[in-house]
Order: sequence, then structure tokens, then C-alpha cells
Amino acid sequence: MSEEYTPPKVWTWDKANGGAFASVNRPIAGPTHDKDLPVGEHPFQLYSLGTPNGQKATIMLEELLEAGVAEAEYDAWLIKIFDGDQFSSGFVDINPNSKIPAMVDRSGAEPFRIFESGAILMHLAEKFGMFLPTANPARAECLSWLFWQIGSAPFIGGGFGHFYNYAPVKIEYAIDRYAMETKRLFDVANRRLAESRFLAGDDYTIADIATYTWMGNLYRGEAYGEAATFLSMHEYEHVGRWVGEIDQRPGVLRGRLVNSAKGLSERHSAADFDSLPPEKLKGIVKGF
Repeated sequence: MSEEYTPPKVWTWDKANGGAFASVNRPIAGPTHDKDLPVGEHPFQLYSLGTPNGQKATIMLEELLEAGVAEAEYDAWLIKIFDGDQFSSGFVDINPNSKIPAMVDRSGAEPFRIFESGAILMHLAEKFGMFLPTANPARAECLSWLFWQIGSAPFIGGGFGHFYNYAPVKIEYAIDRYAMETKRLFDVANRRLAESRFLAGDDYTIADIATYTWMGNLYRGEAYGEAATFLSMHEYEHVGRWVGEIDQRPGVLRGRLVNSAKGLSERHSAADFDSLPPEKLKGIVKGF
């Protein structure tokens, strides 16, 4: 076990203690500088980065376009979180929480904001009538799995990912605690997917999109260094089957490439993908 830490009576902010995220983590909200966000020509303006949460929005938009929903055209603008773009006045106006993704729906008479990845998925699913059942019990099952993922993500990313890969010191208790919880979450999904093709049943839904971006990255060994080996990802065969199936969806392949250094830094047209090597759009390149 690591040396015991005795908390002070009153906590104070020490900017030097944040490890890899020291430059962007802070205990206060609000903008740090004035800067307007760019606006493109499409109905949806997305401001994001290709993290698991950011990929939820881009995969959803690309899945809608793949399904022939032309009204889902969008501009995706890159938010460089390590540069503090999320603390600009323009970004804080559309997400007071200064987290990606955030979106502005400009498809109607009056533009409005949607922030938080789950809210964006639900908004788009309800707007276009896709990937979210409209009647119970199927709708309740989908939303239950969606919010299971939303509530679980902090244990995987801010918990396991941070202490295993990003923290400036390795703390045995913290790594053990969040490794245990991450494996428990994978076991929950694995048991469900042993009896069901997708999380909510036979049909692919926003619950799958939300969960896939996190679990897929870990299962494929593309997150947190050697985490896939450390967590014995090979044990979760039904998660692996599900990840492999979703990996091959064209909308998913494109969505994973948006706002990413391994793909497109920005996306303003379907033609933007033409600039990428064909193998990336076929899912051949590992870790794209």
C-alpha cells in the first residue's frame, strides 16, 4: 500500500498536483477567455474531441447519415481540451460544465444548445425517430442501459484510467479499487450480451453507441497503455463479439475518425473522408 495520506482540515487547490491534466483541471467553473465558436452551414454544430464521450455524438450523426437521414448533416469543430478551448466564453455558453461534446441544433427557427453526451444521443434519436424504441418495455430497457453507461463511465475513465495511466504516482489502493469496478462493469455487460445480441435486445440502439465507445476502446487495447492486458479483457468473450460486430458498421467507422488526430481534425462534409486512406474507412488500421 502507498504511504498514508492525512487530509488537511480545509482543502486548498494546488495546481501542480493534477498530473497529466494539471493544466485543465480546476475547482471553479466559468470562462477563462473570450472567444466565439465558429459556425458552419449545416443544421447541427458539434464542438468536440474524439474521446469516448466525443465519439458518441459523431457515431450517432454518422449512423443517421448512413441510414439516409440527410437532415442530420453536421459540422464538427475540434475542441483542444489540453489547450483549454473548453473554457472559452463561446464554449461555456453552450456547456456551462466545460466538457465535450456540446452541440447547437440550428435546424429550426431558433438555435438551442444540447450538452452532455447522453442528452445529445437522446435528442437526435427522438428528433429522427431512430435508435431509441418509442414504446415500453423496449424503450425502458434501452434507457436503462444508456443511463447505466452514463453513470458507469466515470469509474472507467476518471477512476481506472486516471489512476492506472495518468496519475503522477501509482497508488495501489486506487488502482485496485477502480480495476475491480471496471471489471465488474465488463462482467455486467458480458452477462447481458451472452443472452442478447445488443444491450437493449435484438436491435442496435443509443445504449450500444454510448457503451461501445468506452468498452470498445478498452477491449481492443487502445486505451490506457497496457490496460487490456492488466484487466484480462480476453475474459469477456460476449463483449468481444459485440465490439467486433459494431466495429464493422460504416457509420461507426466514420464516427470514430472525426475530431481525431488519427482521422479528421474537423468534419464539414461527407467528402472530407475522401482525404483519408481507404483502409481506415474499412477498419483495417488498428487504433485509428
